[in-house]
Amino acid sequence: MFQGTFTALITPFRHGEIDTDAFRALIDRQVAAGLDGIVPCGTTGESPTLARVEHLRVIELAVKYAAGRIKVVAGTGANATAEAIELTTQAKRIGVDGTLQVCPYYNKPSQEGLYQHYKAIAEATDLPIMLYSIPGRSVIEISVETIARLAADCPTIIANKEAGGDPERVTQIKAALPDDFQILSGDDPLTIEFMKRGAVGLVSVATNLIPSVMVSLVKAMSEGRTADAEAIQAQYEPLFKALMSLDTNPVPIKTAVSLQGHCSDELRLPLVNLSKDNEDALRKTLREFELI
Repeated sequence: MFQGTFTALITPFRHGEIDTDAFRALIDRQVAAGLDGIVPCGTTGESPTLARVEHLRVIELAVKYAAGRIKVVAGTGANATAEAIELTTQAKRIGVDGTLQVCPYYNKPSQEGLYQHYKAIAEATDLPIMLYSIPGRSVIEISVETIARLAADCPTIIANKEAGGDPERVTQIKAALPDDFQILSGDDPLTIEFMKRGAVGLVSVATNLIPSVMVSLVKAMSEGRTADAEAIQAQYEPLFKALMSLDTNPVPIKTAVSLQGHCSDELRLPLVNLSKDNEDALRKTLREFELI
């Protein structure tokens, strides 16, 4: 279900509204590049700043524009279980293929709280569920033990997006979970190391900008062509670094896509645009890769 390359989509805005034309074009580029799926309303899509009606509208547009050509895995997680259930239920009605459930943020629940949170969501829907462990944003991570417990008790919890920056977590999850449980990298620069340890794909930020490149990298690893994947990784390492270090995601990636002319660089507060120095650095990197 979740194997391959997925794009954590940005949400283009124009004058405070969702830019539907830019969003459609973005999805068309993902389809043309051979992506396996798209993930609207993840962190990269600025989901915390979307009103509920906007959140569902973005998911609805993603399903409409994908038109069955590519999987749609909707970000419907929340730090309130009832809200996550409501968003997930509505996403099911809209027609998504699966759901991404971020680890609840700010509340800092115990592992038992995480278990009960995800179990309640799984009991409320028959959608395939990808957990999303990202301690840099959520403060806590979903422990390996909790993932194993959820997978055993909830048949629809079948994958985990791992974005904690530690390849050894993949090894630990693989050892504790059934062979068919799917792990995806949540960090573009760590995709190779994660896939060496058993991850089966990537939920990517960079694919908003270079979809074909990342599809080629993941495909090379899936086919056992590690040297080819490592050559791509080495070539694009400066770009990955720029997209992740110049500011908080999704500021650099949205700026990069806007510099290509595909959307505006409009963000929702409290996110703000890159400083002049950082934008100049990003422009320089994009020119070096002939992306602008």
